[in-house]
Amino acid sequence: MTKKHTIAVLVNDQPGVLQRVSGLFGRRGFNIESITVGTSEEPGLSRMIIVTTGDDGTLEQIQKQLYKLIDVIKVIDLSANPMISRELALIKVGAEPSARPELFAVVDTFRASVVDISPSTVIVQVVGDTEKIDAMVELMKPYGILQLTRTGVTAMTRGA
Repeated sequence: MTKKHTIAVLVNDQPGVLQRVSGLFGRRGFNIESITVGTSEEPGLSRMIIVTTGDDGTLEQIQKQLYKLIDVIKVIDLSANPMISRELALIKVGAEPSARPELFAVVDTFRASVVDISPSTVIVQVVGDTEKIDAMVELMKPYGILQLTRTGVTAMTRGA
């Protein structure tokens, strides 16, 4: 059964590691829906959060292939346990002053924030899980989305 998997990959912070990891996915025909990379709590190590889809066998293959890469230290299937995941989006919409009260009501409902206002546009920042971001994007479409950028998912397991 195909499902979404969120994987954390702890890697040495070295040039080319991201390219080797993403190349592995491409060569094996695995799709990356989202990938974020940043420093970890360990100096010299970075953490990649990769969202991909596939059945359990696909996930097992991905894990085995990742461990073959020299700079990969640890691979964890975050989606196997309760986890917190977040994404950030910036959405620039056309918004004349007359349309702004309605737009601001949507922003407030989503606990989003307006981070820039110009005479004819508004930039909205929204943080949440992927479904919340998708819903916010849908509600912004009637205003005319001029530009959209999303960070990709970052995640960690709950608790200790």
